[in-house]
Amino acid sequence: MDLDVVRRAPLFKALDDEAATALQAEMSRSRMERGDVLFHEGDRGDTLYVIAEGKIKLGRTSPDGRENLVAILGPGEMFGELSLFDPGPRTMTATAVAETQLLGLGNESLTGLLSGRPEVSKALLAALAQRLRRTNAHLADLVFTDVPGRVAKALLDLSERFGRPVEGGILVSHDLTQEELAQLVGASRETVNKALADFATRGWLRLEARAVLLQDVERLKRRAR
Repeated sequence: MDLDVVRRAPLFKALDDEAATALQAEMSRSRMERGDVLFHEGDRGDTLYVIAEGKIKLGRTSPDGRENLVAILGPGEMFGELSLFDPGPRTMTATAVAETQLLGLGNESLTGLLSGRPEVSKALLAALAQRLRRTNAHLADLVFTDVPGRVAKALLDLSERFGRPVEGGILVSHDLTQEELAQLVGASRETVNKALADFATRGWLRLEARAVLLQDVERLKRRAR
């Protein structure tokens, strides 16, 4: 487990090394394989999680069985904190999309931490505000942006967090199936595949197994506007 990655999480940013080490020792550790479900929508929530390695998808299911992928989170990101500030059932289902390692902090431990360190409270509130901004932007995209634009924007967002420079462009190992990518964009798989095929034909990207090589980021940025 790369603890330097864990330190990037908002929960740790306001702590010095000694306090961060003490907090990590207090947190539970768990490992998940792709497809494992950490918790389901509607479950009781009393733990905040920090991703040390791997990826977690957060999604919701409609009464008729359709799935909507709300977010893909990776190393250094956290989730599950809403149930600590606003006790109630989980609002989403958390599923591993790759081999994943997590650190968990229970409600009682977090309450004790916040009561003695107001700077941690500020860091967590800032993280919640950023998440709300992303949610608002996503809702606006669903209304005002066409599917190809949303696909381009999603790929660029994934590249910022999971991409790495390689010969010929930026390789984005997102670990998503075509269906999951479509759920993230909020469109049918057929429509998303059509947009991806068009981008590939134009030479903007190259599709790979659960990954994509972005070859012309500037064109994708213009298409995402």
